[in-house]
Amino acid sequence: MQKPKVGLLGLTLEFYEQLAPQLRSDRENFVRQRLIPALADSAEVHFDHAVFTREDVERVVTGFETDGVDIILVVLLTYSPSLIAVNALKRTNLPIVIWNTQELYAIDESFGEAEIMANHGVHGTHDLCNVLVRTQVPFRYLTGHMDDPKTLAELTDHFTVAHAIACLRRARIGLLGYPFPGMGDFGLDTTYLAATLGCTWQPISISEYIQHAAGADAAEVKKLITDYRKAYKVASDVTEEDLAAAARAEITLRRLVKDHRLDAFSYQFLSFGQDERTETLPFVAACRLMADGIGFGGEGDLISAIHSALLGWLQPPAGFCEMFTIDFAGNAVLLCHMGEANVAMAPAGRVRLVRQAQPIVPIRGNQLSLVCTIQPGPATLTALTLTYEQRWRIIASEVTVEDFGPLDQLAAPHTKIKPAFGDVKDFLTAYGNAGGPHHMAICFGDARDKLAMTAQYLGAEYLEF
Repeated sequence: MQKPKVGLLGLTLEFYEQLAPQLRSDRENFVRQRLIPALADSAEVHFDHAVFTREDVERVVTGFETDGVDIILVVLLTYSPSLIAVNALKRTNLPIVIWNTQELYAIDESFGEAEIMANHGVHGTHDLCNVLVRTQVPFRYLTGHMDDPKTLAELTDHFTVAHAIACLRRARIGLLGYPFPGMGDFGLDTTYLAATLGCTWQPISISEYIQHAAGADAAEVKKLITDYRKAYKVASDVTEEDLAAAARAEITLRRLVKDHRLDAFSYQFLSFGQDERTETLPFVAACRLMADGIGFGGEGDLISAIHSALLGWLQPPAGFCEMFTIDFAGNAVLLCHMGEANVAMAPAGRVRLVRQAQPIVPIRGNQLSLVCTIQPGPATLTALTLTYEQRWRIIASEVTVEDFGPLDQLAAPHTKIKPAFGDVKDFLTAYGNAGGPHHMAICFGDARDKLAMTAQYLGAEYLEF
């Protein structure tokens, strides 16, 4: 992924231009020689010079917006009065983090006038935070030294979240067909979607899909068949024509993603079956596009497509999933779906390419599927949904992926997970009480802090189960 772009707003005091003319230059050198290198692994930092007037703050913030930074990092390089910055920070739509830091790590017997002049921004952050709270400007505040790994890790999370939100604001989601009839949990006012999250959706006809598939380049098809055979264990009953049909579907879906500039997509399998020209459903393609970082949601669910893309920006790789069956005896739940999962999350060498015994809708050919499970270990299961009064809610839980499968007798991706702590009965009850939808996303590791931070920046609710 591209590094987050961070606009560093370094503030000083105009009075010091006369009292201590070299102080600002000294603090700018501190930024260039110490702060920016400390952040270099996690961000592309934009910084030109420190500012001490309202007009300069306005110009710098406008420049950040023009440059397309993801977040503003405010650092008080000396004391600086809040009123030079509040208007610019109130006007901007960029996320704001105030980093309460300084060059000095310890105060000892050698501490004197030079040290206090170069290290007295903390009370400026108090002034600024007070005024931002008064004027209802959202911000996050963090105290810590640049040599503290925990502080840098927390800043990295802020930058990552801000970049993910920037991606979300300009995201485009494609919908092939129509939402599954009667599934109310992903019902959506797309105008509200654009107004609140910023992303927009693009309807795509099944006819367009079929026409592109019929015209797929033969050489591309042949190359993709070779890739399938190299990457997966192809079942003996899968024919060359089965592979060619899956390849044409993947070439088509990739073209649609490119032509419509999609960051995520969803399709409704029933709509494919209602056109007698449909050769096969793009299950294999969906698995492989998720592996390339494209979000996916099943059955016309734009919300889950958005959330799987968002989770992939926060903590890649991530994929779409759904709870299918409870394992009361094993204190676990089986995740499964018709044929879609992020194949990049599967253990190496344990992915089978199989023919499903019976296509789920009428098609002209056979239906192929990539059968795999997710790499065992810690993971985060999460969902995005709408609640009462059109409020967005992010729900998340720490889980453990078990070393289970893939089973020979199942012809779709499947994974068994268990709660990181506690009983599966309580786990599922809490999820239901939180209004969790039936489509979810999953990633490796613990992404709860990033998800909570994302909810804060979006003005959404956050719940753990």
